[in-house]
Amino acid sequence: MKIMKANTAIAITDGAPQWIEKNRFEYTTEDKKKANLDNVARDILYKTLDNNMFSKIKTCATAKEIWEKLTQICEGNYETKENILTVAQQKYESSRCTKARPWQSLMRDLVLW
Repeated sequence: MKIMKANTAIAITDGAPQWIEKNRFEYTTEDKKKANLDNVARDILYKTLDNNMFSKIKTCATAKEIWEKLTQICEGNYETKENILTVAQQKYESSRCTKARPWQSLMRDLVLW
C-alpha cells in the first residue's frame, strides 16, 4: 500500500497538488495502521486462494486491487452478468411442466444449470 503526501517542491497547477509516495520513516500512527490492515487483508486473501487464482492476482499491490480483480474474474463485467441472466431466463421460460415431462424432471433440469 502506498501512503501519499502532497509534493511541496513542485508548484501547484490547476489548484490540485501533485502527490508522491511517503517514505516509511514519515508514516504517522494512522498511516502505519492503514498499511498494517492492508497487509493483514492481503495475507488473508493469499492464504484462501488456490495456486490458479493466486497466479492471477499476484501482481496486485493492495488488498483492494486483489478484491477488485477477484470480483472481475468470478463475476465478470456488467455485460457478462446480463448475458448469464438472459440465458437463465430463456432456459426457465422454455421449460414447461407437462404430462410427458413431470415436475420432478423439470426441477432436476433447473438445478443442473
